[in-house]
Amino acid sequence: MGAIVTSPHPEVATATDGFLPQESPLAMSAADLGRPPHAVSKPVSVGAGMLMRRALVLVLTAALTGAGAYEMYMVVQVGGVTIMEGMVLVLFVALLAWIAFSFASALAGFFALLRRNGNALPIRDDGPLPQLASRTAVLLPTYNENPHQLMARLRAIYESVEATGQGDNFDWFVLSDTRDPDIWIAEERAFLELCEACGAQRLFYRHRADNTARKSGNVGEWITRFGGAYRFMIVLDADSLMSGDTMVRMVHAMESNPQAALLQTLPVIVNARSLFSRLQQFAGRLYGPMVAAGVAWWHGSEGNYWGHNAIIRIEAFAQQAGLPELSGRKPFGGHILSHDFVEAALMRRAGWGIYMAPMLGGSFEEVPPSLLDFAARDRRWCQGNLQHLAVLRTRRLHWISRLHFMTGIGSYITAPLWLSFLLLGILISLQARFIRPEYFPKGFSLFPNWPAQDPVLAAWVFGLTMALLIVPKLLGFLLLLTRSDVRRQFGGGFRALTGVIAEVLISAMIAPVMMVFQSIAVVEILLGRDAGWQTQRRDDGAVERRELYRKYGVPTACGVAMAISAWAVSLPLLLWMSPVIIGLLFAIPIGAWTARPAMHALFVTPEEAKPPRVLVRANELAASPAHASAPALATLRQDPALLHRHLSSLPPARRGGPGEIDLHLAVARARIEASDSFDQAVRHLTPRETLAVLGDSALLEGVLAK
Repeated sequence: MGAIVTSPHPEVATATDGFLPQESPLAMSAADLGRPPHAVSKPVSVGAGMLMRRALVLVLTAALTGAGAYEMYMVVQVGGVTIMEGMVLVLFVALLAWIAFSFASALAGFFALLRRNGNALPIRDDGPLPQLASRTAVLLPTYNENPHQLMARLRAIYESVEATGQGDNFDWFVLSDTRDPDIWIAEERAFLELCEACGAQRLFYRHRADNTARKSGNVGEWITRFGGAYRFMIVLDADSLMSGDTMVRMVHAMESNPQAALLQTLPVIVNARSLFSRLQQFAGRLYGPMVAAGVAWWHGSEGNYWGHNAIIRIEAFAQQAGLPELSGRKPFGGHILSHDFVEAALMRRAGWGIYMAPMLGGSFEEVPPSLLDFAARDRRWCQGNLQHLAVLRTRRLHWISRLHFMTGIGSYITAPLWLSFLLLGILISLQARFIRPEYFPKGFSLFPNWPAQDPVLAAWVFGLTMALLIVPKLLGFLLLLTRSDVRRQFGGGFRALTGVIAEVLISAMIAPVMMVFQSIAVVEILLGRDAGWQTQRRDDGAVERRELYRKYGVPTACGVAMAISAWAVSLPLLLWMSPVIIGLLFAIPIGAWTARPAMHALFVTPEEAKPPRVLVRANELAASPAHASAPALATLRQDPALLHRHLSSLPPARRGGPGEIDLHLAVARARIEASDSFDQAVRHLTPRETLAVLGDSALLEGVLAK
């Protein structure tokens, strides 16, 4: 981000209560990825114990992969390995290595949590709160979100921090990149109501005129202007929720560990209503801490950043985490979408520590309500992770940071690999069924070449592979049984076990559909299609019937093709592939079913059985009456106080020749001048033109005066 700007305290820069003046964005100096970093004075070091942990995980991964590869070779080597069988073997080994690596991390997390040692930094979530000596900024970037719900969550977090008695150590910033003009003005009105309700002088709002680089650019611009006034920043997402106790303990942990650049919590999913979101909520709450604890156990100071619900040392971030614009065209070029991985890697490259605290509670988030909404968000993440192929070449990155990038890339590349593995298996079966084999190939041979595989051994290999996928879920359940208080909050051991079984079965039906969606996403990106940036839906998961047919048509067609091909070979092959085929054939009803509210008695989580105070408060505020949606210009015309504050936050009106005037602003000016009344002017403005008018004080006053 360039050097820290030692600016005055933000209150000095405010034009009116809580509104930061919207100047032209200051240029940020992007760190050259090939340039040697400025290292921290005392970089963190990796001890022998951490090296041993990493060796254990990697050796176990290699052992499981090697054993599985040998057994799979024994399956296909009967009668010689054909070209397609060799391809299947290569794909199997690659996919098994991925599964074995995840299994090894989960196993490490199981033993870490048994010993109650899951945090990479010594930090407790109980006992008296420590006293803070630092100022911390809480940043809430937003883009076209529901303003009422956004401010409700922020107010709940604010009140929770105030309840700790250390609210004076925190300042709050809403950083808006909203492009919808009606939402922009609704945000401003909701923010003023928040300030009035809290009676606070430490709440600030700013809307960017240019949302270059999206969230990373928004945060970077804030650091350039105001970062010098704070030691730390806590970055939230629009759906984030954190308790005051947790935030105070995070700040104290950073104060106590001066070489730590970032501390990442494990956000727990809450407020799930649809079957799909409740499935994600249950799985994340039961298995997530174990997986995250395993990662923290062997990553240590080389952890990762997930973009939200984390605290960051501003000095480290400002000096090291500047992001370049990747060369080439989108989707691989341009601004980095998954910026968080890269920012963590750059700070670690300079010697700062990146830590995880999966056992620290009080950190929450929400999840998309339907499989289609999840796939839409996943498409953007897929593009962002594949962009990291260019970042992998960065010099002097820590090897664990490179592993983070490869893990993110692999999480999407494995989908087309699985699909290719299945299709090759079907092709081999079709070949054996309909193409006459060559028993005596050219050349002298005393014995015929029998094309065959060992079906019994193949069943064992399949069963052991499934065990690597299911055993971590059972380990998560066993951990639950060791803690009676948490077990009761899950509804008891029997209900939790029933939930585990249901989760496994439903996830097995959803997995083939996500495999197809992710495979399509990878192919689209490789063909050069940009995903863009869509607003995430956070309400119910209802999907129109036409949308169901359109989006689930490809998975259904894949299921039909696989079913016909398997049936053409044999009934046993059809039964063997039924777990995949059923999920694809019934993609449409599964998609509709999982998008509906259901399973409230089954997938119970502790946050439902005993909701934390900050969650209860946020939901109360979100359920309170909100202003009806109204056009932006009409709202400003009817509310002079809001208009005054909006005008005060705008930069001076731009003056210059036609070449310097934004096209939408020029068109809007022409439409307004040609209109006889306010209603006529507003009616002819497009959303982009309205947005341009809202950003120009002179033109805005002109249209409101009609």
